[in-house]
Amino acid sequence: MKIAYVNGYVLSGKEDMKPESGLAVLTDGDKIVDILPEKEANLEGYEVIDLDEQYLMPGLINMHVHLPASGKAPKANAKPIDYKKLFRIFSIPGVTGVFKLLQRGLVKKELYSGCTTIRTVGGIMDFDTKERDRIESGKEVGPRILAGNTGITVPGGHFAGSLATEAETEEEVRALVRTKADEGVNLIKLMITGGVMDATADGEPGILRMPLPLVSAACDEAHKLGLPVAAHVESPEGLRVALQGGVDTIEHGAKPDDEIIELFKKTGSAHICTLSPAIPYALMDDSVSHCGDMGKRNGKIVLDGVIACAKACLENGIPVGLGTDTGCPFIRDYDMWRELVYFHNFIGVSNAFALYTATKRNAEIAGIDDKVGTIEVGKCADMIVTEDNPLEDLKTLRYPSAVIARGNMIAYPTYKVDKKIEAALDPFLEYVPEN
Repeated sequence: MKIAYVNGYVLSGKEDMKPESGLAVLTDGDKIVDILPEKEANLEGYEVIDLDEQYLMPGLINMHVHLPASGKAPKANAKPIDYKKLFRIFSIPGVTGVFKLLQRGLVKKELYSGCTTIRTVGGIMDFDTKERDRIESGKEVGPRILAGNTGITVPGGHFAGSLATEAETEEEVRALVRTKADEGVNLIKLMITGGVMDATADGEPGILRMPLPLVSAACDEAHKLGLPVAAHVESPEGLRVALQGGVDTIEHGAKPDDEIIELFKKTGSAHICTLSPAIPYALMDDSVSHCGDMGKRNGKIVLDGVIACAKACLENGIPVGLGTDTGCPFIRDYDMWRELVYFHNFIGVSNAFALYTATKRNAEIAGIDDKVGTIEVGKCADMIVTEDNPLEDLKTLRYPSAVIARGNMIAYPTYKVDKKIEAALDPFLEYVPEN
C-alpha cells in the first residue's frame, strides 16, 4: 500500500533534529520512497494520512530485551526462583507451545508501545529466532528482532542453565558459538559477571565469572562467523576483561578508569546504558521493591556504575546506546520510553539527544542504520506518531498515537499495563540525582 503522511511535524532521528513542518512523507510498502514539500507532492494513488499536526519520528529501538521474563514485581518474602528448574519446564512440548503464545503477546507489546526494533540478549532455547522468523515471513506484524537466543556463561555464572548455556573450556565456548550461529542468531551474548539478582554478598553484584581466555575464544569464533558479541558486565574488573576479550557492546557497565576508556576507544566497543533495572533496586522503598537491604545496596552499586560508564563514554566520544533490560523486576515490555526519560534525568543529556540515541545511534550500534533509525528516503517505514513534541517532553512517547512497522500502521495501539508497577515507577520520572 502507498501511504502519504501529511500535515505533521517530522523528527528525523538525527542528532541535530528539529521539528520540520510542511513535508509529505511517502511510503510504498515497507519503504520510505520520498520526502518533499506537501505543495510539491503528487499524491495520486496514495492513501493520505492527515497527522493533524502531530509528530512523526523513527520507531524506538530497544537494545536489551529478555523475552521470556515477565517483569512482574517481586512479592514480599517470596522464595528464590529456581530458574534452571523453571526453564526446563519450557522444553516440555505442551508447555513450549503455550509459552510461545505468551511470548508472542509480549513481543506485540514492545511494538505497540513504540519499539519497532528490539534486540534480544538471553532467552529460552531458540524461541527468539523462531519469533523473528514468524514476523519476517509475514505471519504476524511485529517489531524487527535482532535475536540472541540463550546466552553463554560458565557454571555458576549469571542465569547459568536458564537464559544462558554453560561452557567450561575454550573449545566448549567455540562450539556453543557455532551452535548459536546454526540457530541463525544475529548476535552472541556472554554473561561475563554476576548481577544483582544472583549476588550472594554485599558489594559483589558484578563478580567476575567468565575468565579472559573464554571471553577471547567466544569473541574470536563469533567474529569469524560475522556475529557481534554483547556482554553482561556489572563491575570494573568484568568491564576490563570484556574489552580485552574483544566484545562489541558492554551491557549495563561499571565505573571505568583511564585504561578502560582507552580499551573502549581501541576496540570500538559501545556501551548500552540500562538504567531501568537498577532504579527499582537502588531507589525504591523496600516495602514496594521487596529486594532487601543487600539487594538495595548492590542495586545502588550497579546504578552508580551504569551512570558513571555512560557519562565517561559520552565525554570521550564513545558510542552509548539504550536498552531497558525488559523482563527484570518492574521492567515490562512497554516501557522503553521510560529509559529515555531516565537517560535525560540521570545522565543529563537533552531530550533530543535521548531520542537520537534510541533511534539513529542505537541503529548504528546494532549495525542496521542502513535500514532504520532515521526518517530518510530508502529507509524502512518503521515510525511512530505522538500527539506532542518529545523534544519538549519525552513522556509523550508513553502513548503513541500510531505505530508503523514495515509500512503497516497500527492506529491508537492499546495494551494492558500493570497499574501497580506503573504507579511505583512514575515518581522516578521526575527524579534527578543530586550529583
